[in-house]
Amino acid sequence: MLAELDLSSRIALEDIPEIDLYMDQVIQLFEKKYGSSTRNKEDKVLTKTMINNYAKGKLFFPVKNKKYSREQLILISLIYQLKGGLSIQDIKQTLEGINQRTESGQFELNKFYQSYLKLHEKNIEIFNEDVLKTEQDVKHEVKMLEADEPEELETILLIVSLINISNFYRKTAEKLVDQLAAKKVKKD
Repeated sequence: MLAELDLSSRIALEDIPEIDLYMDQVIQLFEKKYGSSTRNKEDKVLTKTMINNYAKGKLFFPVKNKKYSREQLILISLIYQLKGGLSIQDIKQTLEGINQRTESGQFELNKFYQSYLKLHEKNIEIFNEDVLKTEQDVKHEVKMLEADEPEELETILLIVSLINISNFYRKTAEKLVDQLAAKKVKKD
């Protein structure tokens, strides 16, 4: 099951062209890289509406001549990763400083993104080990129940446990977003 998740799907720096892309090209890039990781084949990774909403919400700095720069593609990739666990407002808060520094030329977004990609790889290893350990813990708990249909109970308990862990991570991330916002208020 872990292999089916295709967790290694990502947009590497070498996947992002040096030239600016039109919206349709951006969508094609994301579909090519993340299409296999969607839950259903008909699900879209990214749509024009999503990109327009991200732009209107100021999740990345403004587009010039209807073309998206390499930095904007990196930011859209980060937004894609963040949207699974954070609200649009939290994503905006998280990326606001990076957006400002990147747009003004004070920040090398490429290096930051490369660091993110390294952590992404490490996180896959940690996640795989954690899921396998949780699965063993679940099997042990269900065995103690001496219940009929243990496979169904194992699946349900594993789902509940994984969602529980996911909520812990999401709540921690939300607290970090709140800390970012508090630090920004102090600066202003």
